[in-house]
Amino acid sequence: MSRTEVLAHQSSAVGSSTASLSYDPDIQHCIQCGNCSGICPTGFAMEFPPSKIIAALRAGIYTNVTKSDSVWMCIACSACTTACPTLIPITELLMAQTKEELILAGNVPVELQSALENSHRYGNPMGESPRKRAEWVETVDFPVPVLDKETPDVDFLWFVGDYGSYHSSVIPATIAFAKILNLLNINFGILGNQESSDGDSQRLSGEKGLFEMLAEKNAKIFEKFNFKEIITTDPHAFNAFKNAYPEIGISYPARHYSQFLYEKIDQLKPLLTKKVNARVTFHDPCYLGRVNGIFEEPRALINAVPGVEYVEMFHNHQNSLCCGGGGGGMWLDGFQWKKTHARSSEWRIKEAVDAGADIMVVACPYEKPRFQDAVKNVPGAEKMAILDLSELLLAAME
Repeated sequence: MSRTEVLAHQSSAVGSSTASLSYDPDIQHCIQCGNCSGICPTGFAMEFPPSKIIAALRAGIYTNVTKSDSVWMCIACSACTTACPTLIPITELLMAQTKEELILAGNVPVELQSALENSHRYGNPMGESPRKRAEWVETVDFPVPVLDKETPDVDFLWFVGDYGSYHSSVIPATIAFAKILNLLNINFGILGNQESSDGDSQRLSGEKGLFEMLAEKNAKIFEKFNFKEIITTDPHAFNAFKNAYPEIGISYPARHYSQFLYEKIDQLKPLLTKKVNARVTFHDPCYLGRVNGIFEEPRALINAVPGVEYVEMFHNHQNSLCCGGGGGGMWLDGFQWKKTHARSSEWRIKEAVDAGADIMVVACPYEKPRFQDAVKNVPGAEKMAILDLSELLLAAME
């Protein structure tokens, strides 16, 4: 199996139980090179980074790992999986299952526990009412079809996601993409209040049972409507639909919106008539780029905007730094700050400053609020704009 296949299909490892983790053939392939621990952005703060967890398994002292809170420093960025010379799916096979053990033992940071409880009770980690999920639709002056008995058939089902539906910093990006879909005359619909969290970050936080509950709930709603494909503005939802849902028997064709818009680039270009005179860089989302191999489509769309001077940050493509929000990181910020007094989002903004960027473009709803907070704390970043890819494209349209 190639490294790309390991990253794209590592979710298949979730099926094995933690009890048999030490005997898993993939784990036994470990050569204790330490690459996984060395490349981990938060490994310096871990009592048990990945290589030490494997060593503890082999030594029969895995209970020492589960007594520590070390694993909660993992942000599931999959850098360890990328660096493994024996292609062990570390993020899914080792880290997620170790988190599952800690949850069973009650060794869970309070803020993560709250997000998981909210996901179970409300269908989203923020604890927002499901009835408010589509409130943003009422603020726009163009049609955003919500699927129901009267509108059961569309070409594309847009899965908006939790942060795209509720977070005040992300809703402008949601509206921008909706407007672009209208300008392109796309036959689409959203689920509105019927949508639940995709569950991928909850799964990577060790809550496999919660993930399956959310996935099955979404699947029952999907069955009510007719559509050709799911489009999502969240790489974590894209990863769920592409890799994790099929593992539990739920299969629908899905694409990230950057792939979808790239396919429409010839229709988009005539609409991009307004110059954006700025130096622009792109942050590769872990679950778009490193895990699923989508790197060039967002860059091609950015470079289609007139006036843009594209600049690359030092860490890019497969070696991109994580924003720190994935795998439950969005719900562990306080815990991780106490441990390290550092944030990977600020490291990333420093790289954007070094690259001379005026605008950092993102393509994941976790990233915009994290980077907007980070620019306030990084010298030289005060005037840097954080824009979703859809917002940049819409800014270039008259």
